[in-house]
Order: sequence, then C-alpha cells, then structure tokens
Amino acid sequence: MTVLQHDELRPLMFSIAYRMLGSVAEAEDIVQDAFLRMYKSELDGTAIDSPDAFATTITTRLAIDALRSARVRREHYVGQWLPEPLITSDDEPARRVETDETISTAFLVLLETLAPVERAVFLLREVFGYGYDEIAGIVEKSESNCRQILARAKRAIAERRPRFEADRQHQAELAKSFLTAANEGNMEALHQLLADDVVFVGDGGGNAPALEHPVGGPVQVARFFIGLLKQSARVGMRIEPVEANGQPALRVFSPRDEVLGVLTFGVADGQIHTMHSVINPEKLTHLGQVGDLGALLSQPS
Repeated sequence: MTVLQHDELRPLMFSIAYRMLGSVAEAEDIVQDAFLRMYKSELDGTAIDSPDAFATTITTRLAIDALRSARVRREHYVGQWLPEPLITSDDEPARRVETDETISTAFLVLLETLAPVERAVFLLREVFGYGYDEIAGIVEKSESNCRQILARAKRAIAERRPRFEADRQHQAELAKSFLTAANEGNMEALHQLLADDVVFVGDGGGNAPALEHPVGGPVQVARFFIGLLKQSARVGMRIEPVEANGQPALRVFSPRDEVLGVLTFGVADGQIHTMHSVINPEKLTHLGQVGDLGALLSQPS
C-alpha cells in the first residue's frame, strides 16, 4: 500500500469507525488495525482490486466487533454516556469527516439504540451510499436480510430522530448570542434562544463532577448554565468557541491550558434544543493534556 493510498483512504475509514463507535480513540485504533490487515493481505499476495471497498469492509467488520464489546462496557457506564467530542473546526486530515446530522452528538447517541450490525447497515446505506449487494458482502448477510435490517433501523431512528439545522453559520451565530446573554445574565434573551424542550446532558463517567440526571426546560437550563459560567470565572477557566461534531461548541481550558471539557449545542428551528457536556477526562485525551476539573473546582474562593 502506497503512502498516497493510505492518506486517501484514512478519512473514509475514520468516518465509518467514528460513526460506528462514537469514540475518537477507538476509531483511530480500528483504522490502524485495518491498515495493518490490508498491508498483510498484500504481502500474502491478495489482489486488492478496489482499495476503497477492501478498506470499508475491514473497517466495518472491526468496528462491529469493537462495538459489541463496547456495548457491554456502556451498560455499566456511570451516569449519562455521550460520544467523544470530535473537533471538526480543526480540520485535521486524519480525522476529517463529512459533517452532516449523522456526526452530531444527538444522532450518535441515538445510534446507540441500534444493534452493531443494524448500525453498520444503516450507516453504509444512508450515509455512505453503498448498494445492498456491497453491504451484504461487508456484513456477511444476504441482500434481502440487509434490506430488512435497514427497514428496522430506519423505523427505530425515525421515532426519535433529533432535529437538525444544516446552516452552520446560523448555528454558530445563535450559540454566540446564547453565550453573550448568559454572560450578561439576560434571562429573557436566554429564554427566547432555548427551546421549550431544551435539555442539558453531562458526561463525567464517574471521573469528573457531572450531573447525575439531565436538566430540562429553558429556565432551569439557563440558570444552570449561568452558574457554570460563574464557577468557570471564579477558578480562571478559559472558554474557546469551536465546532465539534459539526455543531457550535465550547472547549474549556484550565488556567494552565489543560483541556477540561467540550460543550456542544444542538440547534434547530432557530433555537437550542440540546446541550451536551463531556468532561470525562478519558474522553478528552485526544484533544491534548487533560486537567483535573474536580481539583480545580474544589479550590477555595
């Protein structure tokens, strides 16, 4: 395999693996393993007529196996499970993905309700546009079975599909307005920016101080977020607007520039419907040096 092929295939393979697993670290491991297997196949004399198809097949099968194992771990996860944030505004080539609704935090959470093979069939067909004959070969099922699996997955998705606004500039402007209003403590403006069914979900994984249960409702979410900003200012945190998972987001740093968390905004119909906060340090290591949020917040005023 040439360096050029490696560079060309990597974004596709990472896109599949990340959507399958919701984990940047695990997706990178899958991609690395897939490349090793492709390389060994070439050494063994296997003719690879279509590198794209071969890479997709290996990546998907490895991701299905990894997801089966991950699901067992997630059943015992402490608190709310959220996917690892992917900073899409950094545009790092190794992690470049097409940013549509299927990369959003809310959609990745929804995909967790699908069985591993269902998730693979849904993504391969609906996101990556593979034919049923190709998908059947990848997941080792019949074409008719794959059609049934997709129909079942689409029904499950349709029942709870999150709202999504494609205009990324408008999303960013709305999130900026929200942050400005929160800093000013303008409850009236915040109420207008938040949907009636807005929900704030935190993921600390038992490793950082996080919400035990989601906070719902515009008044409750607004007050909670204002409180977070006050706490952040008290201990000298720095907040940087970024784009994560194709959504406006805030990346939070300690006074020593250590990563403390990523908060993404789910925007639709001109309002914020979801806020997802990942502060589990195990899910932030791909973003740089991670700080101790608990120790920072326990500092006396």
